[in-house]
Amino acid sequence: MKQVTILLLATFLFACNASKEQSSEAEKLTSYVNTFVGTDGPGNTYPGAVVPFGMVQLSPDNGLPGWDRIAGYYYPDSTIAGFSHTHLSGTGAGDMYDLLLFPYNSKFTDDLWPNQKNYRPYSKFSHDSEEAAPGYYKVLLESSGITAELTTTERVGMHRYTFPEDTESKIILDLGYALNWDAPTETRIKIENNHTISGVRKSQGWAAVQHVYFVAEFSKSFQSAALFMDNKKMGVNEVQSKNTKFEATFNTREGEQILVKVALSSVSVEGARENLQKEIYHWNFDSVRFAADSIWEETLSAIKVKANEYQKEVFYTNFYHLFLTPSVLSDQSGKYKGADQQIHTAGGFKRYDTFSLWDTYRAAHPLYTLVCPGKVEDFVQSFLAHYDETGLLPVWSLAGNETNMMIGYHAVPVIVDAFFKGIPMDAEKAFQACKASGMNDTEEMKNYRKLGYVPLNKEGENWSVSKTLEYAYDDWCIAQFAKALNKTEDYKLFTKRAANWKNLYDGKTNFFRAKDMDGNFLKPFVAKEYSNAYCESNAWHYLFAAQHDMEAFRDTMGTNRFEELLDSMFTYYPAPEDKLPIFSTGMIGQYAHGNEPSHHVPFLYNFVDKAEKGQKYIREIIESQYSNQPDGYCGNEDCGQMSAWYVFASMGFYPVNPANGVYYFGSPSLNEAEIKLPYGKVFKMTAENNNKENIYIQSVTLNGKDYPEHFINHSDIMNGGELHFVMGAESGKNK
Repeated sequence: MKQVTILLLATFLFACNASKEQSSEAEKLTSYVNTFVGTDGPGNTYPGAVVPFGMVQLSPDNGLPGWDRIAGYYYPDSTIAGFSHTHLSGTGAGDMYDLLLFPYNSKFTDDLWPNQKNYRPYSKFSHDSEEAAPGYYKVLLESSGITAELTTTERVGMHRYTFPEDTESKIILDLGYALNWDAPTETRIKIENNHTISGVRKSQGWAAVQHVYFVAEFSKSFQSAALFMDNKKMGVNEVQSKNTKFEATFNTREGEQILVKVALSSVSVEGARENLQKEIYHWNFDSVRFAADSIWEETLSAIKVKANEYQKEVFYTNFYHLFLTPSVLSDQSGKYKGADQQIHTAGGFKRYDTFSLWDTYRAAHPLYTLVCPGKVEDFVQSFLAHYDETGLLPVWSLAGNETNMMIGYHAVPVIVDAFFKGIPMDAEKAFQACKASGMNDTEEMKNYRKLGYVPLNKEGENWSVSKTLEYAYDDWCIAQFAKALNKTEDYKLFTKRAANWKNLYDGKTNFFRAKDMDGNFLKPFVAKEYSNAYCESNAWHYLFAAQHDMEAFRDTMGTNRFEELLDSMFTYYPAPEDKLPIFSTGMIGQYAHGNEPSHHVPFLYNFVDKAEKGQKYIREIIESQYSNQPDGYCGNEDCGQMSAWYVFASMGFYPVNPANGVYYFGSPSLNEAEIKLPYGKVFKMTAENNNKENIYIQSVTLNGKDYPEHFINHSDIMNGGELHFVMGAESGKNK
């Protein structure tokens, strides 16, 4: 067992700068994580087993489609149709759910979807008989009396099923199973021997071309085995169709356990087999679970906090969700299916995918630079591999595909932020990749370059305002990169483009508004109305979107008006008759914390010397929009962004501009947080007299010296030391 644990830790521990000393049992950080948070309400998370950034996300599926079940599991449901091996965390995209495995027996044979041709057995379950922790999930399948347990390594899922006595105990693998946007295009299963099967599930959904090859080994030989094609039992050892299924039958004693190991690969069955052999070469479920727990404990120890039990639960649950994506795409051999649908080999790095960049560039990726800079190096190399494969950086990449969902070219700020923070990279190639994305030849980009804005098309469906503002931000990032590399002409070009926000600013209304090709503002205009000029938002949500040029934007608007509109943002509530879209959740006035575009807004009071107003709203968001309950997210968790906001804000600072290495102060809710840094350094945040009433910063010291600034630089954090806040119940502005 010792050898197994060492091997798994060596395989999965990534370059986060966490202490090698494990926490004491009383302070076991994984015990504070509630993996059910986000499985109710709009969070769209899953509760199952995964290791940090793992290829396998092994989790229960209720078996029912719908928005609430985007991640496969919805807390109010009472059915489980099986355990699939891939899931998305916190998104609005109904994809993945690959390789559904399910145990059942003669006690319960009802069909979950009786109106469909393909028989789907299921079980009822109760949360009273369900438990989960990082890297582990367990549930009693009440309809059959079978207990299911799940754990994982990076590329292999491991199941342990404890059966009652029955001569008709079964385990099925259903490759035709699909939910929401997902649909199989080709599936294949081969019975290799009396305890091993292999095959592939090819599918299309949000990601157009998905390949999941697998090898599954069973700890007990099949008493009998059958393959199904289009729901017809076939007397062969291999089947191929859009809809295939495998069923193994066992004669089980009371309490007998059957284990299954399922290894994945985007490349080939042999790739999956190698992943299996190198990651789990034994049948000791508990050692795999222990290793997963150890990896999570090490990962979470990158930040140690002092707080009450409730705060620790919320903090570490959010911190846990930060590490569920991106997901490793490459095999143990380094091979992976690229975005050009060809097989490539990652040399000297792990290839990652599942980059929800419209969300995560804002806070999740800056947080990675603090807690796991070694992984950021791999992320950047993964971006550059995507560039090699497609000629552009990823926008929203998934399962070796470019989905082109959402807007902007937000791999750029991630790369530029990493560059200025000293993350190793091929800077010249990285710049060329950034420039290529900023100079792409879509019709919208041609108009953007010609007009200085994206015009609203005739149908009004192109998110023109949002795209203009986000392109301008990314252009600013490219300009800074060019300047650092002495590329004068590029610096001038992209600096000019970075000011394009001015082209849609309407000084009469003080909002960013859509224009037509001739430069005319579109009418009528009502700022709170949701139109197709704004991405999942309205004009209020994008009001302060010039993150890179906030001082100039403030001066253009006027300081007093800037402050007045900040005030209105948090006090102008939607009317009862207003039709809010599904993404507008977590509303405080027109501020929607349940979506990303305005996440930085409460920190903008620092730009008008009214930080105390922002401190009030930041603490309100911390207290009202997060909890340790299943509905603990006010909106989609979005691959770590919603969680990263909380982690930053609870420590008292946040990256308003995610690529300039500056973190603006808010209102720390934690009494103490220690970030473990490279070379044994530690950065500590402490908050004196801190409680729910004392939400205002009275004074700040850095390493014992008075600190008059309203922000802290990344370099100051990386040098180590202590940032000390003194908190009070009233504004500390004049103290």
